[in-house]
Amino acid sequence: MVASGAGDPLDAKRGEAPFAQRIGMTREKQTPEQLYSMRRAQLAQWQKVLPRRQTRNIVTCLGIGALVLERFLDELEDEAKAAPA
Repeated sequence: MVASGAGDPLDAKRGEAPFAQRIGMTREKQTPEQLYSMRRAQLAQWQKVLPRRQTRNIVTCLGIGALVLERFLDELEDEAKAAPA
């Protein structure tokens, strides 16, 4: 019996295209072509996600900086009130 999606472009039962077969790094030794292809796919994925990650990192950094600055200014204000005039 033929596995689903092995020869047909569409699975007749579900009407879906078959997924790409995942290359397992632990099962067998990879050919240089497979390694090159995997590296290119990984690089493309990183380049796609990088701008969003940079934006999130900047926003997070600014948020943390604002909280730290607020606490510092509160402590400075408390010290100024406690100091004799």
